[in-house]
Amino acid sequence: MTDHVNIQVQRADHVGFAVAVLDDALRFWVDGLGAQLVRTGEMGGEFLGQVTGAHGAKVRLAIVSLAGQTIELLEYQGSDRPSVPAKPFDPGFAHLALVVDDIDALLVRIAVYGWKVQGTPQPIASGARAGTRVIYAVGPDGATIEFMQPPAASQGH
Repeated sequence: MTDHVNIQVQRADHVGFAVAVLDDALRFWVDGLGAQLVRTGEMGGEFLGQVTGAHGAKVRLAIVSLAGQTIELLEYQGSDRPSVPAKPFDPGFAHLALVVDDIDALLVRIAVYGWKVQGTPQPIASGARAGTRVIYAVGPDGATIEFMQPPAASQGH
């Protein structure tokens, strides 16, 4: 057991997604979901290898902002990638949850960009979020977003 070190997490900074093709990912996030493009860039070399473990790789990146969240999209070039992405229920897999006002319209829109839902939106049965409709959608690169529509937004459907 280590000595207790007094640290404080100050805030979350961003969520990152590795993508196969940065331009395709940007079309989804900016055109499909309405995110704002903040900046693009490239990096590589020893810095990238030491930070990510992707030694010898280069990365094209874009930062977008959506609903108060900063999202980093990373297209790694020159590194080994699995041929099949992990499943949303595999240990270690992560997802981003976004609250939307019309889940049904949103699911039609994201399908155009190759995102697939895992079933049909389901209402949460009890608790503080009772009535909120939720669904996971998986993108072409295997990234997962959980979309949530609160009950007040569901009343018109």
